[in-house]
Amino acid sequence: MDQPEGFVESGKDTWVCRLKKSLYGLKQSSRQWYKRFDAFIIAQGYIQSPYDSCVYYKKVEDGSRIYLLLYMDDMLVASKNKAKVQTPKSLLGSEFKMKDLGAAEKIFGIEIRRDRVQRKLFLCQEGYILKVLKRFGMNASKPISTPLTSSIRLSKLNHTQSEAEKEYMARIPYTSVVGSLMYAMVCTRPDLAQAVGVVSRFMSNPRKKHWFAVKRILRYLKGTPDIGLVYRGDNSCSLTGYSDFDFVADLDARRSVTGYAFTIGNSLVSWKATLQPTVAL
Repeated sequence: MDQPEGFVESGKDTWVCRLKKSLYGLKQSSRQWYKRFDAFIIAQGYIQSPYDSCVYYKKVEDGSRIYLLLYMDDMLVASKNKAKVQTPKSLLGSEFKMKDLGAAEKIFGIEIRRDRVQRKLFLCQEGYILKVLKRFGMNASKPISTPLTSSIRLSKLNHTQSEAEKEYMARIPYTSVVGSLMYAMVCTRPDLAQAVGVVSRFMSNPRKKHWFAVKRILRYLKGTPDIGLVYRGDNSCSLTGYSDFDFVADLDARRSVTGYAFTIGNSLVSWKATLQPTVAL
């Protein structure tokens, strides 16, 4: 360790500073901030969700709840009653230096659109997807209607890889593209789950055929950048699940892919497409 430039005292050249306060950017700073926030908000009567340690809630007089969702130093406050939102905002403002940005319109690349007349909330990542297309040179590509087709059967051993293909793939940002697609799939695009699951199996050694499959997904996004999730203010809270699997679509491990989706009312809340852990007849 060295003393900060400009603060070296004569005769104390080997001394270092003792850090009494966590500084932004240090490895433990986010942990220290979380511990302070957690202690304060728990002391105010909020309960930490057992399913997500960054979600807190509190019941109010009318039986509804106020939710606080924390991510680093960004926060969403949600409640059925708009007036109730002001209480935790004032409380937090008295303890921490805060900036109120008003009604949430965008967070982590997810756009929030409201239709108060029809009581609908729409989440999408149109801006993020357009940036991804531009970043990887696919913003002028021709749109298609499906991310993958049943005729596309990918394998780690599709064909022998020539030296020319190795040089070609060395210039392709395969991992970065698939990672960008994963973020969209996890947040607002369940229609990408199966296709992204397929192309992500070849991250360690992708071939040209795998890259062409990824480009097909990008072309699908080119035609559907504004697709997202719709949440309706209906009174139905019925939980409905759908599941299915293919028949040994994985040519390498001989395993099937299971897909599921769950809705509450008419709104999709959970989805996944994943390889089954075992080989089944």
